[in-house]
Amino acid sequence: MILLNSTDWSNIRPLARVVDTAGGRKMLGWNIPQSELVHIPEHWLTYPEPEASIHYLLAIVYIGFFLMSMIGNGLVLWGFTGAKSLRTPSNMFVVNLAFCDFMMMAKAPIFIYNSFNKGFAAGYVGCQIFAFAGSLSGIGAGMTNACIAYDRYTTISNPLEGKLTKVKALVMIACIWTYTLPWAVLPLLEVWGRFVPEGFLTACTFDYFSDTFDNHMFVAVIFTFSYVIPMTLIIYFYSQIVGHVVAHEKALREQAKKMNVESLRSNQMQGAESAEIRIAKAAITICFLFVAAWTPYAVMAMIGSFGDATVLTPGVTMIPALACKLVACLDPYVYAISHPRYRLELQKRLPWLAIKESASETQSTTTEQSAAPAPAAAPATPATS
Repeated sequence: MILLNSTDWSNIRPLARVVDTAGGRKMLGWNIPQSELVHIPEHWLTYPEPEASIHYLLAIVYIGFFLMSMIGNGLVLWGFTGAKSLRTPSNMFVVNLAFCDFMMMAKAPIFIYNSFNKGFAAGYVGCQIFAFAGSLSGIGAGMTNACIAYDRYTTISNPLEGKLTKVKALVMIACIWTYTLPWAVLPLLEVWGRFVPEGFLTACTFDYFSDTFDNHMFVAVIFTFSYVIPMTLIIYFYSQIVGHVVAHEKALREQAKKMNVESLRSNQMQGAESAEIRIAKAAITICFLFVAAWTPYAVMAMIGSFGDATVLTPGVTMIPALACKLVACLDPYVYAISHPRYRLELQKRLPWLAIKESASETQSTTTEQSAAPAPAAAPATPATS
């Protein structure tokens, strides 16, 4: 009785099972030292270890993502910072987003190393680096997308007075990182929340499993600041852009009808898509990529913290993580590379890429961009996660 009363039971934790006696398979965390188990949510330790081929397949996928992102975002950073014609205030957001996407995949070697070693091989330090870089790049990309949406909205709705200056762009970028930094530093220092392994213990993120009031509050707050706020801003600004362009085109058509002419656009080609269709497609694509990248992850975190966590198996949680990484790879190809002046710059610097972009076409597009609808019709900036 004396022994029972003097024992501190609050510090006792269940250890990872070494073998699943029913199927004879090893469990996740079977080879992790006792000193490292404290960093792993107990939820993951109840699942069997995946087959080695699953680890190797994920490692190969991440190698592809890594190369795709390094090349694409590297070219964007090189092109937009090196070419004087591309160093505009609006394109500073392109550079910031490319940097976020570059950082997102620069941490991929940690995941690849863990996968080839089938577990938590990089240890606690590797996990913290992986999650810290992921938080900075993910939240930073979301807020950069919101600033891109704001810039396009002000340019289109108020083309004379809404022009962005370099000082204003720098201030906005500084605000982005000021906004982002606390959500990476607080869990890193374990002041509020913490970074832990997830899935097959080869990736790391913030802890959405600990059943405490403080952790639930952290998950709810970071969900609001990293997902709800940027998502709301993006949808609002792009919906305003679409509405403004539709109204503008309608006014042009009515004026042309009164003047008994087919169109007021002297350079409008027959069969070309109308401006409102092009702007709608661009806006929908931008919103869709952000939603596709981060909604699954946001929903997963909310389920883990407030819902039925049993549905979050290690395999299921790897899918949202892959979606986030894929969009970080697609951004430079879908958006920045569609920029005519950027393609022209690549054509000059890397002629072996065989990019066909004429200066006259570039000038024509640039002229259109000075009008209201065009900036989002031919996006000069990338857009997500």
